[in-house]
This record gives sequence, C-alpha cells and structure tokens, in this order.
Amino acid sequence: MPKHGKTYLEARKKVNREAKYSLEEALDLLKETARAKFDETVEVALRLGVDPKYPDQQVRGSVVLPHGTGKSIRVLVFAKGEKEKEAREAGADFVGAEDFVAKIQGGWLDFDKAVATPDMMGAVGKIGKILGPRGLMPNPKVGTVTFDVSKAVRDLKGGKVEFKVDKTGTLHAGIGKVSFGKDRIRENFLAFFEAIMKAKPSAAKGTYIRTLALSTTMGIGVRLNANALQAEQK
Repeated sequence: MPKHGKTYLEARKKVNREAKYSLEEALDLLKETARAKFDETVEVALRLGVDPKYPDQQVRGSVVLPHGTGKSIRVLVFAKGEKEKEAREAGADFVGAEDFVAKIQGGWLDFDKAVATPDMMGAVGKIGKILGPRGLMPNPKVGTVTFDVSKAVRDLKGGKVEFKVDKTGTLHAGIGKVSFGKDRIRENFLAFFEAIMKAKPSAAKGTYIRTLALSTTMGIGVRLNANALQAEQK
C-alpha cells in the first residue's frame, strides 16, 4: 500500500470520498487541496456508459477551451505552397512536407500536435504507425486534417483539447491550471462537459455519465454530481 505524506493526508481529510459534490463545492475543494509547489493541472475524468468495442458507441471529439489549457503547444503542420505560408503566419512551430515525414522516420518527435492538409495525408500515412500510438496522427474528426490550417493552428495554440474514450469507457483531459482561478476553471469545465454531452452516441443506452471527478495533478479526486450537471445542460 503506498505511503502518503502529511500534506496529502491533511488534504484527504477535507474530501468525503463517498460524497458527490456540486461544481462550485468541487472547485473550492480543488483550491484547498492543491498542495504541490508547482502550478498543478486541473484534470477531469469520466466513466461513460458506452461500450467502445462497438463503432457506434465511440466518443471522440475536440473543444476549444475559453481560457486555454495553460500549456505551450508545439504544432507541426504538413503542408505545401500557399498552405505552408498560411501555417507559418498562423504561428505553427514547424511546417514542411516529405522532409518532416523523413525526419520523423528518423526518430524526431519534438512536437505536441500535428495538422495536415488533405493532399498531404498520403505521405503522412507512411508514418501512421509512429504517430498513431502516440496520439499525434492528424485526424479529420478532430479538425486536424483540413485546408483551413490557420484555424487549426490557432485553435491548438489557443487551448483546443481532444478527447477519446478508451477501451474501458473512461475519458480524461486537462482543462487548465490551478492558477487560473475558480471562474476560469469553471468556464473551461463547462465548455468541456458540454462537448462530452454533444458527443453522446445515439446507440448509447442507459446512464451516459456514470462517474465524474475533478482533481489536480498531485491532489485528491473530488466526485461531482453528474446527474445535476446533466440536468442543467438540458
């Protein structure tokens, strides 16, 4: 059984692990129990009532958080000609074509997100086995395969979060930093939660959100009342 320090144990006393808190209560508890010396990430975790082994019960998408994620994102764009120029002007960190395909084949992976124009996907497909397992493969479902590269770059730089349910029906993402303060974290959370609700598959039956919790990187998980939140979204 893992041993926890005094500060962790003191923080844990403030959270009833069996209770389901309102969003306002949970946000207050996050602030009280954040104990690290660095600016912790605020994370949301959900267990969904879907069976991801069926294609019609996949939950996947993206959302641009109103206040960003607090992280600096390095964006690579696969594009040529005018689209290459457009990507650079939009603030992409790296822009190229087959040269970057070769560079990645050689082991280079110093970027966080990738965007590609549709005409580049034939070349990018050659490195799918490298990018795919790392979550770096451009995908039209989340807007990273597009001719509108300027928007894609701005969204990623501005706080776009991609989400995808895993094989256990669990989904999680970072939605900001503790330093954002309660109001900005609330707005980011609600934007993320709304996106999850809109992504509900029509084939999903029964309870969609089974459990929902907020936590900080080193903090205590705080369970939320998912039913109350879903009712507010209707």
